[in-house]
Amino acid sequence: MTLLRRGMIAAALAAATVAAPMAVSAGVVVSASGPSAGTFPVGKKIGDSERIVLRAGDTLTVLDGDSTRVLRGAGTFTLNQRTATNRRGTFAALTEQRSAQRMRTGAVRNVPELGPRHSPNLWYIDVGQRGTFCLAGTERVRLWRNSEAGDATYTLTAANGDRETVTFADGEMLAPWDTSVLPVSDDAVYRLSGPGGANTGELRIAVLDGAADNPEDLAGQLIERGCTQQLNLLSTALLANEG
Repeated sequence: MTLLRRGMIAAALAAATVAAPMAVSAGVVVSASGPSAGTFPVGKKIGDSERIVLRAGDTLTVLDGDSTRVLRGAGTFTLNQRTATNRRGTFAALTEQRSAQRMRTGAVRNVPELGPRHSPNLWYIDVGQRGTFCLAGTERVRLWRNSEAGDATYTLTAANGDRETVTFADGEMLAPWDTSVLPVSDDAVYRLSGPGGANTGELRIAVLDGAADNPEDLAGQLIERGCTQQLNLLSTALLANEG
C-alpha cells in the first residue's frame, strides 16, 4: 500500500469519526412534585450532563439507565453523577414474557420492604387496578392479585356482552385469561367485576407495537399509551438507593 493511499484512508477515517454524532444518553421523568414540578412534565427527557436545578420541597423521579433516581431539592444535579446501583436483572425479570401456565408467584414490595405488594411482572394485569393497561402481546395474558388466600372469581365483560370468568385457586396469585373465549385486542374496553360483583370498573387494553428493551424507551411507550400504573410499577421496581 502506497503512502498516498494510506494517507487517504487515514483522512477518511478521521472525517467519519468527526461526522459521527456521539450517543447522548437521557433519563425520562416519571414524576415530579414541588415548586418546580411544571418544569419537569412526565415523559420529559433529560440529558446525561444537563443541569437539573431543584428548589426546596422539590422531588424528581427519573428513569436513568438501569435504575430509577429520586432527586430532592434544593440542589443542582446531573444524571452522570450515577449511583453504583444496577437494576438490569430486575428490569429483565419484570418485563419477561413468561409461560401461560398457572403458577405461584411472589411480588415486588415498596421500599422499604414493609409496604404494599406489587405485581412481579409488568405484563400481569392487576385485578385491583382500573384504567388503561399495556400488554406486550395478546398470546399469554394473565391476571394477578395481591393475595394468595382463598378462591376468588373475577368476570371480564366486553362491550358486545361476551364474558370470560377467571378463578384464582387458593394459594394462587396468578390466573390465565382464556383469549379463545374472550379475545384481547388493542384499545378494547372490558368491565371487570370481582367476587360477588364487587370492585366493578373498566379496564382498557393497549397492545404495544413491540415493547422496548430498555427502561427509558419502555417508559416512553407506557406514557404515550396512558399506562400510568405500570409506569409507577417500573419506577418502583428499579428504584436505586441514593444513600
